[in-house]
Amino acid sequence: MATENASFVTEFILVGLTNHPDLQIPLFFLFLLIYMVTVLGNLGLVTLIHLNSHLHTTMYFFLFNLSFIDLCYSSVFTPKMLLNFLSKKNIISYQGCMAQFFFFCFFSISESYLLAAMACDRYVAICNPLLYNIAMSPKVCSSLMFGSYLMAFSGAMAHTGYMLRLTFCDANTVNHYFCDILPLLQLSCTSTYVNELVVFVLCGINIVVPSLTIFLSYGFIIYSILHISSTEGRSKAFRTCSSHVIAVSMFYGSSSFMYLQSSSARSMEEGKISSIFFTNVVPMMNPLVYSLRNKDVKLALRKTLSRRNFWS
Repeated sequence: MATENASFVTEFILVGLTNHPDLQIPLFFLFLLIYMVTVLGNLGLVTLIHLNSHLHTTMYFFLFNLSFIDLCYSSVFTPKMLLNFLSKKNIISYQGCMAQFFFFCFFSISESYLLAAMACDRYVAICNPLLYNIAMSPKVCSSLMFGSYLMAFSGAMAHTGYMLRLTFCDANTVNHYFCDILPLLQLSCTSTYVNELVVFVLCGINIVVPSLTIFLSYGFIIYSILHISSTEGRSKAFRTCSSHVIAVSMFYGSSSFMYLQSSSARSMEEGKISSIFFTNVVPMMNPLVYSLRNKDVKLALRKTLSRRNFWS
């Protein structure tokens, strides 16, 4: 319990990525470039899918939501990070910190379940193509997305609710560039046992369920591909899944490096590097992976640009 004369914090100080003044401006321009590419890529993909009727299919419905999530997810951290590079003291209010923490949980959990839904979509498309229109009907896809957002909202509310019950006394320096769960728990002057239990249970559910779904889906996909007689058919099936495999590898690979390590000072610094990949690079790369490797997206871009040139 906190003592009666303890001073409760109303704001937190974010340590940021580095304390070296010479690196602040170069890092500002680097992350500004990353954020601009992220916004243009994801917003462009959302616009293309919305404007082109031939992209109004199940796969692009999920891709539309993935781009929307990545756009919002990156915007939770990057604007504040850019501002902090130009500020002498990186301050965030208590309310702002909790809001940032809530949306971090919400968008990361929703992307995890969305990637699992996309894996199911690829499984049905390759293993049961004749039943695809029935199994992945608009109603089913909408239900999968609603379930993803519902699980994300429930998880974010639980994490944030239990974070709000903690008391933060004199210590208010967060050893990170955003309000992440582990650095915040280290600052609490009350017991964090319940919070750690909630983290263990919810992270277990929100990691095991989507990842198990993805592994099982791709296990059946690989089995089906190996039984395709023609080389061209196998090659086409692999191309169908390649972009999603890259997206899953980036998301789960970076999140694993981010959290599956000890809480030592050196590990916290290494965690910041992996966090950059998880919170900034992955949202930038997803639209590039899906657009540069996708003939339908390239065709939609050419059609959209030609229509614009016609009307101008």
